[in-house]
Amino acid sequence: MRKYFSEFLGTLFLVFVIVATGDPLAIGASLALIAMVLGPISGGHVNPAVTLALFSNNQVVKSDVMPYVLAQVVGGIAALQLHKAVLN
Repeated sequence: MRKYFSEFLGTLFLVFVIVATGDPLAIGASLALIAMVLGPISGGHVNPAVTLALFSNNQVVKSDVMPYVLAQVVGGIAALQLHKAVLN
């Protein structure tokens, strides 16, 4: 469960930075931070495409794919809602 929550938080943070700033340097820095902090816990995928690519390369087990993708989608939606609530 911890790894799915970390994917949720990582995706939330990354998507929030993307929609709030749009600055490539900030996006890259946030992705590097996510990889350093959450990488040891969940792999730091924060993107369903990355999860699927790793699954197709046998680096993610099948039972983890759907929970990862669900956590990432919910994290992205939560980031958009947070952006609406905080910055608009």
